[in-house]
Amino acid sequence: MEYRMLGNTGIKVSRLCFGGLTVGPLQANLPVEIGAQVILEAFRRGVNFIDTAQLYETYPYIKRALELYGKDDIVIATKSYAYDKKTAEASLSKALNELKVDKNDIFLLHEQESEHTLRGHYEALRYYLKMKKEGIINAVGISTHTVRAVEVAGKMEEIDVIHPIINKKGIGIQDGSRDEMLKAIHKAYKNGKGIYGMKPIGGGNLIHSVDECLEYALDIKALHSIAVGMQTKEEVIANVLKFNGEMIPENITNKISKKTRKLHIDSWCERCGTCVEHCKHHALSIVDDQLVVDRNKCVLCGYCSRYCPQFCIKIV
Repeated sequence: MEYRMLGNTGIKVSRLCFGGLTVGPLQANLPVEIGAQVILEAFRRGVNFIDTAQLYETYPYIKRALELYGKDDIVIATKSYAYDKKTAEASLSKALNELKVDKNDIFLLHEQESEHTLRGHYEALRYYLKMKKEGIINAVGISTHTVRAVEVAGKMEEIDVIHPIINKKGIGIQDGSRDEMLKAIHKAYKNGKGIYGMKPIGGGNLIHSVDECLEYALDIKALHSIAVGMQTKEEVIANVLKFNGEMIPENITNKISKKTRKLHIDSWCERCGTCVEHCKHHALSIVDDQLVVDRNKCVLCGYCSRYCPQFCIKIV
């Protein structure tokens, strides 16, 4: 496994980052013990970097995987929608307590869009910077689906790490093209920011061209690491081998290829429209009193299910 320094943070991470969203309630909803075993497989194969968020509800999975792993060399990045000191303090406390760790390696402001949202969340950022100064957090940053946020954060002295969406087709970039995002990423990289990409397979939409998608992401030198969502041990094995430049056994690829994924709406959906309002990719709509998914726009992020009062939205 290749390891790189994450910009100027002093943190060394594996080129493959375990995307922690997929094992949890918003996607596969695996039992904690099974999800932890998937994460553990990655740790044992050299992946020392895992990305999660308060929203994902995967802290118990990571905690269990860390217990089974028995070493303290794993880098954890988490995210929060905190906007002031109170919510920032609560989010950090939740992460430390539920992960059973003394400090947090990387703490990000979740889904920042521009200088305006950064301004609106600056009190939370100030608190995280204070915790960084006290040694409770090692690095502070943002995650984003927009070119503008990368451009702004790339120039901010306060920001250590940027977690942007980037993939071969530009799926999920909300305010520009793939090439515009790449340009912003390269500028941030030159400014010493630690950068790890998200959704290289377009949230599952590019699942039929995984090799090409991963090769595209791996060719981006400005990405110190690439977060890939994984739900099974076979997916872990395949991705580790791919990142290591090794051949993937046919039995592994066959098993993975047989698994299809889609956004599923349960029959008890009340069509309240809350998920439609919160889908930033405009992939959901209500047509003829039915909730309809636009498969061409859906990135299978699972965020919409967080806002469903009946929890009837699943990725299966």
